[in-house]
Amino acid sequence: MSKVVEKRLKLRKRDEVKEGTARINPKTADFLGITSKLEVVLAGKKRYDFDAVVSEVVPVNEIWLNSEEMRKYGIADNTTATVRRPLTQTA
Repeated sequence: MSKVVEKRLKLRKRDEVKEGTARINPKTADFLGITSKLEVVLAGKKRYDFDAVVSEVVPVNEIWLNSEEMRKYGIADNTTATVRRPLTQTA
């Protein structure tokens, strides 16, 4: 049984990111084993899935999300959250 690799990263609001997607640094994506989807966990309770878009512009310790989507979910800018590959793969 393999251990789940996860990392605490800052969530940042960006208007240029499409809804339902999250931009992530390629080095961070490789470390976490993220290829197409990622999961954001807030306070160990709320879980949100996003399509991962790899971008060199994003700093290594950040994830960029859509501003409106973060407002809808009640997530503040610069919030620290756990990011990992989704535990369950959906078809």
